[in-house]
Amino acid sequence: MPSCSLCIKHPNLFGKSEKLDVLWDKGLYDSNVLIAYRKPRPEWLSQQSFSIQHSVSPEIGVHGVPVDNYSRSGSGGVNLCRFSAGLDLSEPASSNWSSKTSLKFEHVRPINDDGRSISRDLHGFPVTCSGGCHDSMVVIKQESRFAKASEHSFTRFNLQIEQGIPLLSKWLIFNRFKFVASKGIRLGPAFLLTSFTGGSIVGDIAPYQAFAIGGLGSVRGYGEGAVGCGRSCVVANTEVTLPLNRTIEGAVFLDCGSDLGSGRYVPGNPALRHGKPGSGVGVGYGLRFKSSLGHFQVDYAVNAFQQRTVYVGFNSIGS
Repeated sequence: MPSCSLCIKHPNLFGKSEKLDVLWDKGLYDSNVLIAYRKPRPEWLSQQSFSIQHSVSPEIGVHGVPVDNYSRSGSGGVNLCRFSAGLDLSEPASSNWSSKTSLKFEHVRPINDDGRSISRDLHGFPVTCSGGCHDSMVVIKQESRFAKASEHSFTRFNLQIEQGIPLLSKWLIFNRFKFVASKGIRLGPAFLLTSFTGGSIVGDIAPYQAFAIGGLGSVRGYGEGAVGCGRSCVVANTEVTLPLNRTIEGAVFLDCGSDLGSGRYVPGNPALRHGKPGSGVGVGYGLRFKSSLGHFQVDYAVNAFQQRTVYVGFNSIGS
């Protein structure tokens, strides 16, 4: 997909090592602008940064329409225009744990493909929690990470908890949590990687806050959100890689996921209206190429409807 980006960094904004980062990304259908300001503090204190962000992106995960036996997701005509501003506090790492707390104001405005504000989707169902053309909220987010690695294995755990605070009567109040646990073990020349993802949300919910299941990084073999979208989700991934030579690895994988029957609790029930099954399984194989520039990945997946999908990805060194 054609895209362009611009990154401007100032390492000493006011002569006291304050850092200013300006990032701009523009794709064919999405855009993102991020301005972050960081003031240096001693390592034993929380590191603070103030950020302002504005983004526009298609909401395919929830409002996208599954096509080609669920292997792709077409546009549902709903895009999200987001504005956020707030403060991030990163606590000093202790042992294998690290944590980050943020307090942000968020303003979400759904728009159609022509850029006009909308309050309902193509079927006439609300796309916001308020029922109007936008939602506003103040969100406190706590993120905790655990990472431990040895020569033959690693363990990682990530927990995110978000709390919506209704400073005004029409602002959203909710509690949303998500966790990702992964374990990697070396078995002779092979490497086994397993991961488990889960989450749930209680309280106010707009359709765009639902957990979307399906796609690369979720259940391969399905389009983005083509498995389901609900108030809760579970996704399990298992992959075994085996070196073929010094730079190429072969991989086989199994992915599965479910919305735990919670799709009907999302306002407007977009999962049912778009015919999403609510659960899905994908199997396949792929190749991993390692180079000095980064890692190149190709996956071939088959879903429960025998539809085949090819995924191509690239991760640059340090990204």
